[in-house]
Amino acid sequence: MEWKKETIIFETLRESEVWADSIANEIHGRTINGYITPDYKIAYALSFFLASNPDYVVHTEKSFNICPGLKVEDSFIYKVWVTFNSK
Repeated sequence: MEWKKETIIFETLRESEVWADSIANEIHGRTINGYITPDYKIAYALSFFLASNPDYVVHTEKSFNICPGLKVEDSFIYKVWVTFNSK
């Protein structure tokens, strides 16, 4: 499993969609299988972009990351990854 992890957080859903579209292209190109982000907007958009491909089974996970100094709402990590449908 090849993961890409980034810590960027966007202010708007539109910015997140543009970013997620580029991540989806990396997954379509099979350079990565999954993405880890603290931004729920990126995870949301990426999940829907990937779900439009019938060859993928899209998986998501939300986990709590305890870090000193972070607010609770900033302590979540979102993972989105794909496995391939067997035909």
